[in-house]
Amino acid sequence: MSVGIVMLVHTALGRAEQVVRHWSAAGCPVVIHVDKSVARKTYDAFVAGLSDVPDITFSKRFRCEWGTWGIVAATQTASERMLAEFPQVRHVYLASGSCLPLRPVEELIDYLAERPQTDFIESATTSDVPWTVGGLDAERFTLRFPFPWKRRRYLFDRYVAIQRALRVKRKVPGGLVPHMGSQWWCLTRQTLSAILQDPARDEYDRYFRRVWIPDESYFQTLARQYAINIESRSLTLSKFDYQGKPHIFYDDHLQLLRRSDCFVARKIWPHANRLYDAFLTDVAGAMKKTEPNPGKIDRIFAKAVERRTRGRAGLYMQSRHPREDWENGVTAAPYSMFQGFAELFENFEPWLAKSTGARVHGHLFAPDGAHFAEGHTAMNGALSSSATLRDYNPHAFLTNLIWNTRGERQCFQFGPGDNQAINWRVAKDPNAQVSVISGAWAVPLFRSNANFMDLRRLAAQLQKTESEHLDVLRSTWVKARVRIWTMAEFIEAPMEPLQGILDEIGPSAPRRLSEVPRMVNLKGFGQFLQNLKNQGMHPYLMGDFPVEQMGTVGTPDKASKPYLVR
Repeated sequence: MSVGIVMLVHTALGRAEQVVRHWSAAGCPVVIHVDKSVARKTYDAFVAGLSDVPDITFSKRFRCEWGTWGIVAATQTASERMLAEFPQVRHVYLASGSCLPLRPVEELIDYLAERPQTDFIESATTSDVPWTVGGLDAERFTLRFPFPWKRRRYLFDRYVAIQRALRVKRKVPGGLVPHMGSQWWCLTRQTLSAILQDPARDEYDRYFRRVWIPDESYFQTLARQYAINIESRSLTLSKFDYQGKPHIFYDDHLQLLRRSDCFVARKIWPHANRLYDAFLTDVAGAMKKTEPNPGKIDRIFAKAVERRTRGRAGLYMQSRHPREDWENGVTAAPYSMFQGFAELFENFEPWLAKSTGARVHGHLFAPDGAHFAEGHTAMNGALSSSATLRDYNPHAFLTNLIWNTRGERQCFQFGPGDNQAINWRVAKDPNAQVSVISGAWAVPLFRSNANFMDLRRLAAQLQKTESEHLDVLRSTWVKARVRIWTMAEFIEAPMEPLQGILDEIGPSAPRRLSEVPRMVNLKGFGQFLQNLKNQGMHPYLMGDFPVEQMGTVGTPDKASKPYLVR
């Protein structure tokens, strides 16, 4: 008999009874503390159910409210009873009713017998502890906390604020250096008895009675005063989320718990029948003897915390909709936005789809609705082409499109006549590839049959809108891959930009252009721009368009094909 178990029981007394019997069957005496909030009738039934188990005793009951002194008082009383009634015990292991032994208890006994003077208690100073939650680390030792955080939250917060305003700073007694760590420890008789029999214990108890969450600091601090050899780690596997709440283990965590190689794990769901059956009765399936190493599964828990706090890139959930610029990726996959290409080339969309294998849409944010590829009226995820539904939340429309079609590259056309609400969303999206031929919006005006005064008014409006969009794309906050050409410089040498587009969004193996889209007939376009200038509208976004030169770009009978000079 070398290991004694102090068990703090709060709920699920049936499971606690099952674990007590498991400890006792291996020869470990058990001292049980049952929370005073448990009904007397339930408590009496629990005691009666364990009356046939040898070396089992119950300690004085305290009300154990989270973060308060009651948990420490319960641990002290149960530990004193353990030391008094079982003198053969060399190590005292603190556990809870929701703890589950993962390996045969005999292995724990042998492990501790080989380390007779080693205390296993997580103990680190506040400056070295990265896991404190709620903004209280050093302050938990310098302020007073008479109110329970969970039940009297308003009084708790107000009293802390008052003490901060008055610059209250409690003095740590006896030159102690406050340490923190996991509540679940395994101490030698020598260290534990020294803590409980210290002449200054009354002073220490008065001080820690008003410390916040004293069960994570009382024994952790005092053990440093008396321990011969401390290993600052717990033999109990306990994981906490980003809010400081313990992870609960369920049946589907069976293999994960086996990989931890730990002796004990908490917190186990009371209805995890598969876990209790496997670890309490399946001796043949017990884990191999090895050093406990909870770090082996830390990566999984870290990934779970990251998924919980950041979510998946491009996925916006109603339960945790992110703040602006705090999202984990604006969209879920790379996509391309083209401005001016469909206006300059007659068959740009089918050509791009054929050349890259991407899904190429028309103007998704056109005033009359979303022009999906191949004329569809709905896309994956029941995404409608309705302008009313789209404009209710244009940002969500774009992110939903990319999320619902991930695995397939999406491309769409854009222009100054479209809904401009997504400009900043696209500009700040690292997944976005934006290619702009500035001033190309004038080509449909040039080819239209409208009155010139109406064209002039519309041209001024479109140019102003596109100018504002270009200012966004040139901002220092832009994270998208942005390329901007004036229309004049693009049509002078169009093959190089087109080849760059294919290299970026096409197949992984780069290939040279075998066919090119047909450029629209621009004969007379230069004169059209000059006419706009003559009417007082200055079309500057197209670049330098000489009237004579533009007249030779194409002929009505046969449009010129772009070529690449190599």
